[in-house]
Amino acid sequence: MNSNNKELINLGGFNELVKMRDGWIVYNKNDIYIGQSIKNYGEWSQGELDLCKQFLIPNDVVIEVGSNIGSHTLALSKTVSKGRVYAFEPQNVIFQNLCANMSINSIPNCFCFNAALSDKKNEELYYPMFDFNVEQNFGAMSLEKEQYKSYKRARVDTLDNMFSNLNRLKLLKTDAEGMEVKVLKGGLDLIKRTKPVLYVENDLSYIDKSQELIEFIFSLGYRLFWHVIPMYNQKNFFKNEKNIFKNIFSCNMIGIMKDKEIQIDLQEVKDSSFHPMSQAKKHF
Repeated sequence: MNSNNKELINLGGFNELVKMRDGWIVYNKNDIYIGQSIKNYGEWSQGELDLCKQFLIPNDVVIEVGSNIGSHTLALSKTVSKGRVYAFEPQNVIFQNLCANMSINSIPNCFCFNAALSDKKNEELYYPMFDFNVEQNFGAMSLEKEQYKSYKRARVDTLDNMFSNLNRLKLLKTDAEGMEVKVLKGGLDLIKRTKPVLYVENDLSYIDKSQELIEFIFSLGYRLFWHVIPMYNQKNFFKNEKNIFKNIFSCNMIGIMKDKEIQIDLQEVKDSSFHPMSQAKKHF
Protein backbone atom coordinates (compact mmCIF):
# COMPACT_ATOMS: atom_id res chain seq x y z
CA MET A 1 0.00 0.00 0.00
CA ASN A 2 1.21 3.53 -0.71
CA SER A 3 -0.10 7.05 -0.44
CA ASN A 4 -1.75 6.83 -3.87
CA ASN A 5 -3.99 3.82 -3.27
CA LYS A 6 -4.87 4.04 0.40
CA GLU A 7 -8.41 3.22 1.48
CA LEU A 8 -9.91 6.58 2.50
CA ILE A 9 -13.54 7.59 2.98
CA ASN A 10 -14.70 11.20 3.30
CA LEU A 11 -17.40 11.16 5.98
CA GLY A 12 -18.46 14.77 5.46
CA GLY A 13 -17.71 17.58 7.85
CA PHE A 14 -14.28 17.48 9.47
CA ASN A 15 -13.97 13.70 9.80
CA GLU A 16 -12.44 11.18 7.42
CA LEU A 17 -11.99 7.43 7.72
CA VAL A 18 -8.87 5.63 6.56
CA LYS A 19 -7.40 2.15 6.87
CA MET A 20 -4.07 2.72 8.60
CA ARG A 21 -1.36 0.48 10.03
CA ASP A 22 -3.42 -0.85 12.94
CA GLY A 23 -6.93 -0.80 11.48
CA TRP A 24 -9.63 1.67 10.49
CA ILE A 25 -9.50 5.07 12.12
CA VAL A 26 -11.67 8.18 12.13
CA TYR A 27 -9.56 11.33 12.27
CA ASN A 28 -10.02 15.06 11.89
CA LYS A 29 -8.65 16.15 8.52
CA ASN A 30 -8.02 19.63 9.97
CA ASP A 31 -5.67 18.37 12.69
CA ILE A 32 -2.27 19.57 11.48
CA TYR A 33 -0.25 16.89 13.29
CA ILE A 34 -2.09 13.70 14.24
CA GLY A 35 -4.73 13.99 11.53
CA GLN A 36 -2.29 14.88 8.77
CA SER A 37 0.12 12.15 9.84
CA ILE A 38 -2.62 9.51 9.70
CA LYS A 39 -3.87 10.79 6.35
CA ASN A 40 -0.43 10.97 4.74
CA TYR A 41 1.38 8.09 6.43
CA GLY A 42 -1.22 5.74 7.92
CA GLU A 43 0.29 6.12 11.38
CA TRP A 44 1.13 8.60 14.10
CA SER A 45 4.49 8.73 15.90
CA GLN A 46 5.16 5.08 15.16
CA GLY A 47 8.49 5.17 16.97
CA GLU A 48 6.71 5.67 20.29
CA LEU A 49 4.60 2.58 19.72
CA ASP A 50 7.53 0.49 18.56
CA LEU A 51 9.37 1.18 21.82
CA CYS A 52 6.38 0.70 24.13
CA LYS A 53 5.38 -2.57 22.48
CA GLN A 54 8.79 -4.07 23.27
CA PHE A 55 7.78 -4.21 26.93
CA LEU A 56 4.33 -5.75 26.42
CA ILE A 57 2.94 -9.26 26.18
CA PRO A 58 -0.68 -10.22 25.39
CA ASN A 59 -2.03 -10.41 28.96
CA ASP A 60 -0.56 -7.10 30.18
CA VAL A 61 -2.44 -4.08 31.53
CA VAL A 62 -1.82 -0.59 30.12
CA ILE A 63 -2.99 2.87 31.22
CA GLU A 64 -2.80 5.61 28.60
CA VAL A 65 -3.31 9.20 29.76
CA GLY A 66 -4.04 11.56 26.88
CA SER A 67 -5.27 9.09 24.27
CA ASN A 68 -6.55 11.68 21.80
CA ILE A 69 -8.43 9.85 18.99
CA GLY A 70 -6.82 6.52 19.85
CA SER A 71 -4.17 6.03 17.16
CA HIS A 72 -1.85 4.57 19.81
CA THR A 73 -4.67 3.13 21.89
CA LEU A 74 -5.74 0.91 19.02
CA ALA A 75 -2.26 -0.58 18.58
CA LEU A 76 -1.76 -1.03 22.33
CA SER A 77 -5.14 -2.78 22.69
CA LYS A 78 -4.21 -5.23 19.94
CA THR A 79 -0.79 -5.83 21.49
CA VAL A 80 -2.31 -6.71 24.89
CA SER A 81 -5.15 -8.66 23.28
CA LYS A 82 -5.67 -10.81 26.38
CA GLY A 83 -5.13 -7.91 28.77
CA ARG A 84 -6.65 -4.44 29.17
CA VAL A 85 -6.08 -0.84 28.14
CA TYR A 86 -7.54 2.05 30.12
CA ALA A 87 -7.64 5.18 27.95
CA PHE A 88 -8.24 8.77 29.16
CA GLU A 89 -9.18 11.76 27.01
CA PRO A 90 -10.76 14.93 28.46
CA GLN A 91 -11.90 16.70 25.26
CA ASN A 92 -15.46 15.65 24.43
CA VAL A 93 -15.37 15.59 20.61
CA ILE A 94 -11.96 13.92 20.55
CA PHE A 95 -13.18 11.42 23.14
CA GLN A 96 -16.08 10.56 20.82
CA ASN A 97 -13.55 9.82 18.07
CA LEU A 98 -11.58 7.65 20.47
CA CYS A 99 -14.64 5.54 21.29
CA ALA A 100 -15.62 5.33 17.62
CA ASN A 101 -12.19 4.02 16.71
CA MET A 102 -12.32 1.31 19.35
CA SER A 103 -15.81 0.32 18.21
CA ILE A 104 -15.24 0.13 14.45
CA ASN A 105 -12.23 -2.12 15.03
CA SER A 106 -14.18 -4.42 17.37
CA ILE A 107 -11.83 -3.81 20.31
CA PRO A 108 -13.33 -5.43 23.44
CA ASN A 109 -10.47 -4.87 25.90
CA CYS A 110 -10.20 -1.08 25.91
CA PHE A 111 -12.04 1.00 28.51
CA CYS A 112 -12.33 4.70 27.62
CA PHE A 113 -12.85 7.52 30.11
CA ASN A 114 -13.86 11.09 29.25
CA ALA A 115 -11.67 12.60 31.97
CA ALA A 116 -8.44 14.41 32.75
CA LEU A 117 -6.12 13.04 35.41
CA SER A 118 -4.30 15.15 37.99
CA ASP A 119 -3.05 15.00 41.59
CA LYS A 120 -6.39 16.09 43.08
CA LYS A 121 -9.82 14.71 42.29
CA ASN A 122 -12.28 17.32 41.02
CA GLU A 123 -9.58 19.94 40.46
CA GLU A 124 -10.93 22.76 38.30
CA LEU A 125 -9.49 22.12 34.84
CA TYR A 126 -10.87 23.24 31.51
CA TYR A 127 -10.59 22.18 27.88
CA PRO A 128 -11.12 24.51 24.91
CA MET A 129 -14.19 24.36 22.70
CA PHE A 130 -12.28 24.17 19.43
CA ASP A 131 -13.74 24.93 16.03
CA PHE A 132 -12.94 21.55 14.47
CA ASN A 133 -13.58 22.91 10.99
CA VAL A 134 -10.46 25.11 11.22
CA GLU A 135 -6.92 23.79 10.87
CA GLN A 136 -5.02 23.62 14.14
CA ASN A 137 -3.24 21.29 16.56
CA PHE A 138 -6.14 19.87 18.56
CA GLY A 139 -3.90 17.75 20.78
CA ALA A 140 -1.85 20.64 22.13
CA MET A 141 -3.88 22.44 24.74
CA SER A 142 -3.47 23.40 28.37
CA LEU A 143 -5.97 22.31 30.99
CA GLU A 144 -4.40 24.40 33.72
CA LYS A 145 -5.56 27.89 32.68
CA GLU A 146 -8.77 29.34 31.32
CA GLN A 147 -6.94 30.83 28.35
CA TYR A 148 -9.59 30.21 25.72
CA LYS A 149 -12.54 32.31 24.60
CA SER A 150 -14.81 29.29 24.88
CA TYR A 151 -14.14 26.40 27.23
CA LYS A 152 -15.81 23.67 29.25
CA ARG A 153 -14.92 22.26 32.63
CA ALA A 154 -13.34 18.84 32.41
CA ARG A 155 -14.11 15.86 34.56
CA VAL A 156 -11.01 15.32 36.71
CA ASP A 157 -9.88 12.30 38.69
CA THR A 158 -6.68 10.68 39.96
CA LEU A 159 -5.03 7.40 39.07
CA ASP A 160 -5.08 6.30 42.70
CA ASN A 161 -8.80 6.91 43.00
CA MET A 162 -9.61 5.22 39.69
CA PHE A 163 -7.36 2.21 40.23
CA SER A 164 -7.24 1.63 43.98
CA ASN A 165 -7.76 -2.11 43.44
CA LEU A 166 -5.48 -2.57 40.44
CA ASN A 167 -2.53 -4.76 41.37
CA ARG A 168 -1.00 -5.37 37.94
CA LEU A 169 0.14 -2.67 35.53
CA LYS A 170 2.87 -3.08 32.90
CA LEU A 171 2.86 0.31 31.16
CA LEU A 172 1.76 3.79 32.23
CA LYS A 173 1.90 6.10 29.19
CA THR A 174 1.22 9.80 29.61
CA ASP A 175 0.87 12.56 27.02
CA ALA A 176 -0.69 15.18 29.26
CA GLU A 177 0.58 18.46 27.81
CA GLY A 178 2.77 19.51 30.72
CA MET A 179 0.69 17.92 33.46
CA GLU A 180 2.83 14.78 33.73
CA VAL A 181 4.02 15.52 37.27
CA LYS A 182 0.47 16.02 38.51
CA VAL A 183 -0.70 12.83 36.79
CA LEU A 184 2.11 10.81 38.38
CA LYS A 185 1.62 12.36 41.83
CA GLY A 186 -2.04 11.40 41.60
CA GLY A 187 -0.95 7.81 40.98
CA LEU A 188 1.80 7.54 43.57
CA ASP A 189 0.30 4.54 45.37
CA LEU A 190 -0.48 2.78 42.08
CA ILE A 191 3.07 3.28 40.79
CA LYS A 192 4.69 2.10 44.04
CA ARG A 193 2.39 -0.94 44.11
CA THR A 194 2.72 -2.08 40.50
CA LYS A 195 6.09 -0.59 39.37
CA PRO A 196 5.08 -0.13 35.72
CA VAL A 197 7.25 0.95 32.84
CA LEU A 198 6.68 4.71 32.47
CA TYR A 199 6.52 6.41 29.09
CA VAL A 200 6.09 10.13 29.64
CA GLU A 201 6.09 13.15 27.37
CA ASN A 202 8.85 15.66 28.10
CA ASP A 203 8.64 17.91 25.08
CA LEU A 204 10.37 21.21 24.49
CA SER A 205 7.01 22.98 24.75
CA TYR A 206 7.10 22.31 28.50
CA ILE A 207 10.84 22.50 29.11
CA ASP A 208 10.24 24.67 32.17
CA LYS A 209 8.67 21.63 33.84
CA SER A 210 11.28 19.11 32.74
CA GLN A 211 13.57 19.22 35.78
CA GLU A 212 10.72 18.79 38.25
CA LEU A 213 9.37 15.85 36.23
CA ILE A 214 12.75 14.11 36.03
CA GLU A 215 13.53 14.56 39.71
CA PHE A 216 10.11 13.32 40.76
CA ILE A 217 10.47 10.14 38.70
CA PHE A 218 13.99 9.67 40.07
CA SER A 219 12.51 9.87 43.59
CA LEU A 220 10.30 6.88 42.76
CA GLY A 221 13.33 4.69 42.11
CA TYR A 222 13.37 4.82 38.31
CA ARG A 223 16.09 5.09 35.70
CA LEU A 224 15.11 7.31 32.78
CA PHE A 225 16.12 7.29 29.12
CA TRP A 226 15.50 9.94 26.46
CA HIS A 227 13.43 8.94 23.45
CA VAL A 228 13.67 11.62 20.76
CA ILE A 229 12.19 10.68 17.39
CA PRO A 230 11.37 12.51 14.16
CA MET A 231 7.70 13.01 13.47
CA TYR A 232 8.26 11.70 9.95
CA ASN A 233 8.95 7.97 9.68
CA GLN A 234 10.74 6.98 6.48
CA LYS A 235 9.27 3.47 6.83
CA ASN A 236 5.70 4.75 7.20
CA PHE A 237 2.76 2.50 6.41
CA PHE A 238 1.72 4.31 3.23
CA LYS A 239 5.33 4.39 1.98
CA ASN A 240 4.99 8.12 1.43
CA GLU A 241 8.39 9.66 0.72
CA LYS A 242 7.24 13.25 1.23
CA ASN A 243 8.16 14.61 4.65
CA ILE A 244 5.50 17.18 5.54
CA PHE A 245 6.93 17.60 9.06
CA LYS A 246 10.48 18.53 7.97
CA ASN A 247 12.77 18.50 11.04
CA ILE A 248 10.13 18.39 13.79
CA PHE A 249 10.82 15.89 16.58
CA SER A 250 8.88 14.63 19.59
CA CYS A 251 10.58 14.02 22.91
CA ASN A 252 9.58 11.50 25.58
CA MET A 253 11.25 9.56 28.36
CA ILE A 254 10.98 5.90 29.23
CA GLY A 255 11.34 4.95 32.89
CA ILE A 256 12.40 1.55 34.26
CA MET A 257 12.62 0.63 37.94
CA LYS A 258 16.25 0.51 39.08
CA ASP A 259 15.88 -3.05 40.39
CA LYS A 260 14.99 -4.37 36.92
CA GLU A 261 17.66 -5.59 34.54
CA ILE A 262 17.35 -3.86 31.17
CA GLN A 263 19.41 -3.27 28.08
CA ILE A 264 18.21 -0.27 26.13
CA ASP A 265 20.05 1.58 23.39
CA LEU A 266 18.99 5.08 24.42
CA GLN A 267 20.69 8.01 26.13
CA GLU A 268 20.18 7.74 29.88
CA VAL A 269 18.93 10.76 31.77
CA LYS A 270 21.65 11.63 34.26
CA ASP A 271 21.33 15.40 34.72
CA SER A 272 17.83 16.64 35.56
CA SER A 273 18.69 20.13 34.27
CA PHE A 274 19.58 18.86 30.77
CA HIS A 275 17.08 18.58 27.92
CA PRO A 276 18.23 17.13 24.57
CA MET A 277 16.03 19.49 22.56
CA SER A 278 16.94 22.71 24.32
CA GLN A 279 18.69 23.99 21.21
CA ALA A 280 15.93 22.95 18.80
CA LYS A 281 14.17 25.68 16.87
CA LYS A 282 11.13 23.63 15.93
CA HIS A 283 9.15 21.27 18.06
CA PHE A 284 5.76 19.70 18.59
